[in-house]
Amino acid sequence: MTRLNILWALLLGLGLWQALVILTGAPHFILPSPWRVAQAAWNSRVVIAENAWVTTLEVLLGLVLGTLLGAATAIHLAMSKTAERLMLPILVFTQAVPVFALAPVLTLWFGYGIGSKIVMAVLIIYFPVTSAFHDGLTRVDRGALDLAKSMGATKANIMRHIQIPHALPALGTGLKLAAVYAPIGAVIGEWVGASKGLGYLMLLANGRAKIDLMFASLITLACLTVVLHWAVGLLAKRLNTYALGVAPQTPAARAGRA
Repeated sequence: MTRLNILWALLLGLGLWQALVILTGAPHFILPSPWRVAQAAWNSRVVIAENAWVTTLEVLLGLVLGTLLGAATAIHLAMSKTAERLMLPILVFTQAVPVFALAPVLTLWFGYGIGSKIVMAVLIIYFPVTSAFHDGLTRVDRGALDLAKSMGATKANIMRHIQIPHALPALGTGLKLAAVYAPIGAVIGEWVGASKGLGYLMLLANGRAKIDLMFASLITLACLTVVLHWAVGLLAKRLNTYALGVAPQTPAARAGRA
């Protein structure tokens, strides 16, 4: 998406927003205009920046820890058929439990600081990263695996030199999903119990009927998510390029990537 397209989309969204305010005649404490929200954002820029930094820190730490944990789990499952048979159904079953319902428990266990929010972000991105990376690790071209085994390669060597390079694009896909989910987990944790963060600021503004400030905080969170998704998208492209240059290319593998 080019910068011009982004600008046009932004202007269209603002135009529709302003039109909705005019057509419905909604009072500003129900649906503030874009100009009121912009004013609130400027007047409260210091408060918004301080709370945005807290949420950003929670999201980044949760994203890093969740990615490391998910990648390690995926590699372990791919290397051990026993672990795959035992753990994979459990991981799938855990998705039946709404992660958001665990937020009060996590707040009770880890307190009202950033710890519970980081754990919440880790839990919400752990399964997408694990699932995507594991799928990539187990879909390696059979010819490359057979060739490595015929040359006496160990499981660890096959994982390091063949499976992981081939699975990097899949990991990039999981990371792009995680970049969208991680802010949701952090903000849900802040809604349950926090003294800082954009989620906390939204609740505080709503309780004081400062809906324009609540909208400004929400837009800040959306911008944070977009920037994070864009940055992770660049990382995913690099992973894909690296995988194409490193992974062994059998004729079947080249045909599959084409």
